[in-house]
Amino acid sequence: MKKITIRDIQKLKGCDTPFATITAYDYVSAQNADAVDIPLFLVGDSAAMVVYGMENTIPISMDELIFLVRAVCRGTKKALVVADMPFMSYQASVEDAVRNAGRFIKEGGAGAVKLEGGTPYKSQIRAIIDAGIPVMGHVGLLPQSYNLSSGYRIQGKSKIEANKIIEDAEAVQESGAFAVVLEGIPEDLAERITKLLNIPTIGIGAGPKCDGQIQVYHDILGLYGDFSPKHAKRYGNFGVEIQSKLAEYKNEVEEKTFPTKEHFITSKTPPEKAQ
Repeated sequence: MKKITIRDIQKLKGCDTPFATITAYDYVSAQNADAVDIPLFLVGDSAAMVVYGMENTIPISMDELIFLVRAVCRGTKKALVVADMPFMSYQASVEDAVRNAGRFIKEGGAGAVKLEGGTPYKSQIRAIIDAGIPVMGHVGLLPQSYNLSSGYRIQGKSKIEANKIIEDAEAVQESGAFAVVLEGIPEDLAERITKLLNIPTIGIGAGPKCDGQIQVYHDILGLYGDFSPKHAKRYGNFGVEIQSKLAEYKNEVEEKTFPTKEHFITSKTPPEKAQ
């Protein structure tokens, strides 16, 4: 059973067949995605919302993410596991960036890390790579800049914004990143960046012209309530199905139709008589 490497991901650049990637947050989701040969899992800071119930990605901590990275790595035999560096784990200094990236590798077992932003973080990306840790970039819509951008909105609509995103993508590549996520940008801009770069681009809400695509596990399976982002296609509505089965279980317990004899052990020896 071959473990996916950074070099394997880089070979997917420019292929006729785009590659799928997915977020994963626990042992079972990792097992499920690994079983269908998805080559890259991102333990995303989106866990803040879909696992921990936070309003956005900003509050989640290193320790909260490392806990999930460990679980995903235990459930993964083939895919490359990438850990998402949370807000303020790398922005303040190069030293912080290297130390925290190292924690994801040493304590979490990840094979690489991802960080948001381009040009302002060239030094951090280079230092992390110099420490022997592969880095995946992320440009365009930056969820960790939620407050600065007044929420989540499409980036790169104006010429100035588009040029800034291109500059950031080039900075990520020049700094040594092995791939870059393009989030929330127009299709034509994503296509332009994909053709410009020598590293794979992975789109989310960026159209079909990227080398690969990434989606949030809970979004595509319909596990996260009624909300569904524009970029996400629901391939199932398993949240409703799960609730239905839980209600069925509850009713059977209350109606005393569960457990039945097949679900428990009957003692073969009679209990001792009371003295």
